[in-house]
Amino acid sequence: GELMGAALADGGKVLTESDPEVSEAVDFVEFYTKTAGFWHERPGMRARGRGVVAVVSPWNFPIAIPCGGIAAALAAGNTVILKPASDAVLVAYELCQCFWRAGVPAQALQMVPCSGATGGQRLVGHRAVDTVILTGGTETALRMLAAKPAMNLLAETGGKNATIVTALADRDQAIKHVLHSAFSHSGQKCSATSLLILEDEVYHDQAFRRTLCEAAASRVVGSAWDLPTSIGPLIRPPAGELQRGLTQLEDQESWALEPRFDGGNPNLVSPAIKWGVQPGSFTHMTELFGPVLGVMRARNLSEAVQMVHATGYGLTSGLESLDDREQAIWMASVKAGNLYVNRPTTGALVLRQPFGGMVKSSVGPGI
Repeated sequence: GELMGAALADGGKVLTESDPEVSEAVDFVEFYTKTAGFWHERPGMRARGRGVVAVVSPWNFPIAIPCGGIAAALAAGNTVILKPASDAVLVAYELCQCFWRAGVPAQALQMVPCSGATGGQRLVGHRAVDTVILTGGTETALRMLAAKPAMNLLAETGGKNATIVTALADRDQAIKHVLHSAFSHSGQKCSATSLLILEDEVYHDQAFRRTLCEAAASRVVGSAWDLPTSIGPLIRPPAGELQRGLTQLEDQESWALEPRFDGGNPNLVSPAIKWGVQPGSFTHMTELFGPVLGVMRARNLSEAVQMVHATGYGLTSGLESLDDREQAIWMASVKAGNLYVNRPTTGALVLRQPFGGMVKSSVGPGI
């Protein structure tokens, strides 16, 4: 409860989003404990820690992701320095308290709240740090490696994820899954669906478009302290690429659902759906990390997969189709770390699937 309260107060995370995080954190602790035990029990094998591990964690998953990094490093016999995101320091402190109360020595797990651009940069580049576990932007990982090419970096980075809906999909189910994937936690997930690629027949289905937009518009946007809220505040007011994505249309694009900005709270933005996003455009190629869903048209499944790959990212990918043949074609051809058939693209479960990406969505051996 204290972890969920801290995530709400620090990051505006609604309770329905932070509750699964606590479960995931517990699962990580169990998983890495058992994994370490498994390797230690192998005949003729000897395991040893690398030394000091810096865990650089994000603000959008402030409970589960730092817990996973800490648990993995400790279970493998290392000491840990946690550098949490500046927007989620309170959650990180409460998380460390859990480990300290459980008996992990304060010398083995330490927390350094600091700016990523100053103290954080010095920490990850320090010669005494043996391994860095990062969850963050692709550019952040590349900057780290440029500053220290020999860094042992394990990074899960950005995503520009798509869900393809073919003419052979259950269209109501597809809408349900896409809305959850695109707008839960206000789209502030690296695994979120930010592109909806529709096969020609679905793209021109007016009932599908109307239902999608009406369902998105019905989501309750408000304070994370209010229990009916399903879409809480952004971590900060939209700026840069996200602001452009929420306010500007490009050639042939139109608003299927135009976002609403709350005059009393600049962090509150309702879902936005752009129709007619063109291949190679800003919305197609840019990770926006907010409640913006770009809708594209594909002639067939093969063309849709090409649109997915054109982004250069490969974290999660979704397909909505009831046809076994289409599912087999898609699974054999799409390049992403986590593939979801007739499911939302968020909510990876520990042990059910390893979470990681390909191409620009992962740096290091986790690929």
